[in-house]
This record gives sequence, structure tokens and C-alpha cells, in this order.
Amino acid sequence: MKRIGICCLYALAAIVGSVILLSAQTQPPNTSKSDAVFKQLTSLVGDWEAVQDGVPVTENYTLTANGSALMAETKPANGPAMITMITVDGDHLIFTHYCAARNQPQMETGIPDDLQKGVTFSLVRITGMKTPDDWHNTGVTMTLDDKDHMTQRWTYLYKGKPGTTIFHYTRKK
Repeated sequence: MKRIGICCLYALAAIVGSVILLSAQTQPPNTSKSDAVFKQLTSLVGDWEAVQDGVPVTENYTLTANGSALMAETKPANGPAMITMITVDGDHLIFTHYCAARNQPQMETGIPDDLQKGVTFSLVRITGMKTPDDWHNTGVTMTLDDKDHMTQRWTYLYKGKPGTTIFHYTRKK
């Protein structure tokens, strides 16, 4: 009798374990706030244009790396192209900008809120600078004003003096 009870107990444990594993496999993955905001950012895929200080600027967004990275290529009409990569890292987003100034500011959000309210990335570290006085970006806030208009507010530091550049992009049709 004791042996049958132990066998039943093992069988019950196996059944309960299988049910738990199956239910975990059929439940949707936990979507974090950063995943939700990244999904909003993917709505930017396509071509955008702006004019900054009289210079036309184009920006093209592409989803890459099996949907895990959003790549922006920014090209001022009279300057070299720049690349920005945006990815999810746990509860925040990572923003790495490969700048024409030949440095690479790496920024991240806190827990992001909503693209329509503005997603702010702040400088964490920077590579490629020769001196602390070199021109470099220190932050960016991206706001989707509506499905065809976006504002980017970039902050920078040059020779110890802060500055801001604002871009008003329109989606190309």
C-alpha cells in the first residue's frame, strides 16, 4: 500500500509539472513598457524629411536584426550620412548614434512612457572623442506629433557650452 501511494504521488507530481509547463508555453510573453514603446517607434519605418537652418535633411527608418533593432539613417543635403540604432534592453531603450563628428554617443531611456508624449534618451557614455571639448550629442527627445509629423530635440556640448537643435520631420508620401 505504501508503494502504491508513493507511485501515485510521483505520477501526480509529473502531471502537475506538465500542466504548469504547458500553461507557461501557451501564455503570451510579458510585454514590458520598453517593448511597447519600441513597437511605437517601429511606426517610423519609412522616409522622413526636414529642413534645418536652410539645409534639407532626410531620415530613413528601417527595422533590422529580425525586428530587434530600428535603424535610422540621417543625411543632411550637404554632409555625410549618420546612423542611429535603437534597441530594447530590459526595462529601457538603448540609442547609439554614429555621428558625422566621428564619435558615438550611447544613450538610454529610463522606463519609457509613450512616443506621443516624447521618449527621452540621455547620454550614458561616448566613444571616439579625442578631447572633452569635441562636439558631441548629449541627449535626444523624439516625439511623434501625429502619424506624419515628428519632432526631435537634440542636445549637445561643444567646448563646454551646451546647445539644442530641433528638427521637425514630415513623413514622405
